[in-house]
Amino acid sequence: MISTSDIKKGLCIKYSNDIYKIIEFLHVKPGKGPAFVRTKLKSVSTGKVVDNTFSAGHKIDDVRVENRKYQFLYKDGDTYHFMNNEDYNQIEVNKSQIESDSFLKEGATVTIIINSENSNILTVDMPQNVILEVVESEPGVKGNTATNATKIAKLETGVKINVPLFINKGDKIKVDTDKGIYLERNKE
Repeated sequence: MISTSDIKKGLCIKYSNDIYKIIEFLHVKPGKGPAFVRTKLKSVSTGKVVDNTFSAGHKIDDVRVENRKYQFLYKDGDTYHFMNNEDYNQIEVNKSQIESDSFLKEGATVTIIINSENSNILTVDMPQNVILEVVESEPGVKGNTATNATKIAKLETGVKINVPLFINKGDKIKVDTDKGIYLERNKE
């Protein structure tokens, strides 16, 4: 059992007969009345996102989890294959358990969260940002940079995102996996 003061992003809890992962939270102390914690919870079994408010001091059942690093090997339909970086064991994960799978490329290292009680895979967390190559992009039009102009670029994983006009085919860019947005051109 934990208290609302222990709530943090990524924590897995038992709530409403399911296991939920906290994806956002905000401690609120209004001028009048008791404090509370506003949370956004994502079900690890269905992917459904719900908003919930816990009063201050409320006891919550937490789920003991293990975070393990795995390397993405390949995709076979809706099944993704990963290899443990320590003991080289391979596991299969369903597409529904992976957050932001559109930014997943072969060889990428992810964190897989496993329930310690029954060894079930709860979710696969992508790194905060990834570096991907632009494989398709229209050339930028000279003189069209007066207002933060963007264009669509297709990345090596097949996903399309908005990028600044100076990004060209073959450039490597850093992408935020949570928001799916361009961050910067890779300096390497």
